[in-house]
Amino acid sequence: MIRGIRGATTVDQDDADEILTRTGELLKEMARVNRLDPENMASICFTLSPDLRATFPAEAARRIGWQYVPVICMRELDVPHGLKKAVRVLMHAETPLGQREVQHVYLRGAVVLREDLKADVGARD
Repeated sequence: MIRGIRGATTVDQDDADEILTRTGELLKEMARVNRLDPENMASICFTLSPDLRATFPAEAARRIGWQYVPVICMRELDVPHGLKKAVRVLMHAETPLGQREVQHVYLRGAVVLREDLKADVGARD
């Protein structure tokens, strides 16, 4: 079964290295808590909040060795109450986990987005 797995993190500034580091950290944590191998990933969609533009967060997948996972970057909607300096991820992966077993990962300031779905991995500042 292909499942959608959500994740998000925030950065302190619009800096390419920080965006790639935090996104890589998020991807690895999403894979770890859901016991996923890149070979079982169908695709990954990334969005950036409108205040981030220093780099493509999808590059983080390449940096951690996920060379063959299809990726795409998009812009998050610019709504007044939207989370600032946020990178969001929607990963599609083949997994035996049921929808209620999938662990969604929200790190740093992104823990406020879906506290009802986040994995019990702890907020990181």
